[in-house]
Amino acid sequence: MRSARLKSFVLDANALLDLLLNRAGSDHIEKLIAQARAGEIRILISLINWGEVYYVIWRNRGIAEAERVLQHIANLPIHVVNPDSELTKLAASFRVRHHLTYADGFAAASAQEYQATLVTGDRDFAPLKKDIRILWLAGR
Repeated sequence: MRSARLKSFVLDANALLDLLLNRAGSDHIEKLIAQARAGEIRILISLINWGEVYYVIWRNRGIAEAERVLQHIANLPIHVVNPDSELTKLAASFRVRHHLTYADGFAAASAQEYQATLVTGDRDFAPLKKDIRILWLAGR
């Protein structure tokens, strides 16, 4: 039976890169994608982290591949969250309080704001385990 409110997951940039580059942890992301396609959960990513994925692919594989990856992401059941000023302030607070990168602050802030589980393999998020739910990906 479906809940009126779907359980939500926020991907950080590394989690999405794991999927796209078939790195360790990609199998778990694929399972989440299947659940989202079935309407069982929802998957979110901050626009800032989405942009980080674009940047990493462009830097490492060129703009043509970065554009192809964006098209692929657009076909996935991943909702891009456009941060407003309140979410941006929350991201900045995570940056200051937990010494995260600025982009990682948006992943953490999105997870908190949407009462979602953050999906990551990045151990820089470890200090946040009291503030947000984290699903750790294997391989890091």
